[in-house]
Amino acid sequence: MSPLPFAGSKLRAQNTNNNSERRPGNDVSLEIGSAVRTFFSPGTSLGTLDAASAATLIAAASDVTLILNADGTICDMAFRNEELFADLVDSASWMGRSLVSTVATDSRAKVTVLLREATTNAESRWRHINHLASDGRSVPVLYCGVQVGQDGRIVLFGRDLRAMSQLQQRLMNAQQSLERDYSRMREVETRYRLLFQLSSEAVLIVDPAKGRVVEANPAACSLFGATAEEIIGQALPSIFDGEGLTNVQAHLSAVRGGSQEEAVSAQLGRGKTGVDVKQVRVRASLFRQENLTFFLVRLSAVPSDSVAPLPDVKTKLLKAVESAPDGFVVTDDTGNILTANAAFLEMAQLPSENAAVGEPLDRWIGQSGVDLDVLVSNLRQRGTVRFFSTILRAEDGGTVQVEISGVSVRNGGSHTSFGYAVRNVGPRVQSPVRTTKQIPRSVEQLTELIGRVALKDLVREATEVIERLSIEAALELTGDNRASAAEMLGLSRQSLYVKLRRYGLGDLATADES
Repeated sequence: MSPLPFAGSKLRAQNTNNNSERRPGNDVSLEIGSAVRTFFSPGTSLGTLDAASAATLIAAASDVTLILNADGTICDMAFRNEELFADLVDSASWMGRSLVSTVATDSRAKVTVLLREATTNAESRWRHINHLASDGRSVPVLYCGVQVGQDGRIVLFGRDLRAMSQLQQRLMNAQQSLERDYSRMREVETRYRLLFQLSSEAVLIVDPAKGRVVEANPAACSLFGATAEEIIGQALPSIFDGEGLTNVQAHLSAVRGGSQEEAVSAQLGRGKTGVDVKQVRVRASLFRQENLTFFLVRLSAVPSDSVAPLPDVKTKLLKAVESAPDGFVVTDDTGNILTANAAFLEMAQLPSENAAVGEPLDRWIGQSGVDLDVLVSNLRQRGTVRFFSTILRAEDGGTVQVEISGVSVRNGGSHTSFGYAVRNVGPRVQSPVRTTKQIPRSVEQLTELIGRVALKDLVREATEVIERLSIEAALELTGDNRASAAEMLGLSRQSLYVKLRRYGLGDLATADES
């Protein structure tokens, strides 16, 4: 009996009389590509193999083994991997079917090439063939074929590639995740560059170790009357003069030590300033980039005809408000911002005060325009408002839960301004509606209805509870002002009255009269 063929190999009988070390017997060489491995004495070492032993040997050589007729029809098969057998759709009915009919459409051409190589005694290569799984996905199997016997039968040896496919998919997902992270980093850097270039405030990036300017925005170039190439690389002593240089260096040292310092006054060096600007206010902060620390130095010009300084006590009060951990904003009677402290700018993620001045406050405060309207209306009537709960929307898209206390100030004549203290309360407090109102018992009973009531009825019950709570909260926030409550909820007044009558809320007689 001739020895059994192996996957990806061709058997060839050889008579070798020139090798005295080999034992007598049939000599068979196993060719894999260009390499040749020869059995010394297969007739003696393998013995006499019957059909059952041969089948066991072939089945053990791979995860799946298919025996094909010369026309490519499956006449027998063996699976060593039970999971693979269960995963392949209709694998139990492959007997008598063409191999092409069991693979995915994109693999049919590969099957044709695989069978042609096996029947023409060409060098048989491993081919990646996709079968179909029961759930519609592809099951990858690596096949190699060899023709055996005189009747042209082909043996296909298959290796299960599902584990490798999963690893490749995980690698691809990881690469896509890295690419998304890189894309976000590029977007952040683009926004930083855009803000840096368009900022109306003069900004310098200074290397703390060398004390030299690394970057300068166009506003700084305009302030110094020089180009960016002339400013970059300059040391601080060449920018500031005299006592101002000492103040700036002390300010930078304090900021580097971790303290929050107020802006200091300094005078620009000769030839580095315009005609009308000599004094500047300097304020620095630290930031990290690529494991390095830099100073972000902001410069604001002080005109020569500036107003007389405030009394020392008032100056301290203004410094306290500017340095307060809570945000403070002053608006005119139309709601446009006149000034804001650093804490508010930080909460709103604004680069400077200039980005907030002149903008409406409701751009950042309130879920809708109704919140600020309600706040201003109460300020006009009462003069002060305390602990008004709402949200603050930052420029980066984040939201923060805040409490606002406001005051109305008359500036002589008919001009009125409003001051708002904005405190970040985060998740540690709840809105007044949730603390003063008890959740109806129907909410507690919802879980008890599961299994006894249909899902659509359960959803309808939950929707009604949420709708009633929302209407009650809107009425309480607006002081029972139904027009404002309807606008806050996105409803028409008539729809709100219908819902009030439905849930028995508010004064129904007043609603009917309206």
